[in-house]
Amino acid sequence: MKTLDQFNITGRSALVTGGASGIGLAYAEAMAEAGAKVTIADLDSDGAEREAARLRGEGAEVQAVACDISDLAQVTAAFDAHVAAYGGLDICFANAGWDAGDGFWAPSGERNPLGRIDQYDPEKWKRSIDINLSGAYYTIREAVRCMRAGNRKGSIIATASNAGIINEPIVGIPYMPAKAGVLHLVRHAALELAEFGIRVNAIAPGPFVTNIGDGWVKKNPDARTSFEKTIPIGRMADTQEMKPLALLLASDASSFMTGAHVVIDGGVQLGNFK
Repeated sequence: MKTLDQFNITGRSALVTGGASGIGLAYAEAMAEAGAKVTIADLDSDGAEREAARLRGEGAEVQAVACDISDLAQVTAAFDAHVAAYGGLDICFANAGWDAGDGFWAPSGERNPLGRIDQYDPEKWKRSIDINLSGAYYTIREAVRCMRAGNRKGSIIATASNAGIINEPIVGIPYMPAKAGVLHLVRHAALELAEFGIRVNAIAPGPFVTNIGDGWVKKNPDARTSFEKTIPIGRMADTQEMKPLALLLASDASSFMTGAHVVIDGGVQLGNFK
């Protein structure tokens, strides 16, 4: 098989949680552009339908479903809708997440009292764990159910985070253990599912410009400039830069990869010598 042929996913189907915006939308676009049939599942049902309609207008086969990934019943219904529409499941991006914000260090460079470990809102802690960790588990669980029911090999890709590997003081405290949990969940699932031909990997993004954290980098150019000085490459990433990696992990080009996490962070984990 020629090298480029290994990236071919034409005719396969993919479900993307949190696919109405940000990195999730980049995943959905990448799958649609590469010829896959796509379900965009998102709490923002209007946004999901808007993006699905746009992609359909570009010739892709895309549907939208409303889904709160912290609710197992809704996740199950989203996967059932996908299988009903496309006959099975080949690719899943467990992507949807939520940043509660209020890290102990503000983006502007001062201590943030609301982010103190002894002051943090317990309800935000619970919601973050419910969405970022339990939601990832529910998504992987239902993806496996659908893949095994059809005796299909498949690829599951979870969106973890740099914050699951290194400390991020501007990020709310529950986000980091939740994303660290996602990384370990991926390793465990990969080990269990390898014999069935289901691969499970994670992407650990660093500083991308998205709406997470209430879109603070879009709203505060000075804070963004300050933040970018900590990135060795010197800038934040555009979500379009996620697409080639998404296609790699979704396709047979990564056929010998499972249980891995791929960091895409502009060198943040290397530290900053400036």
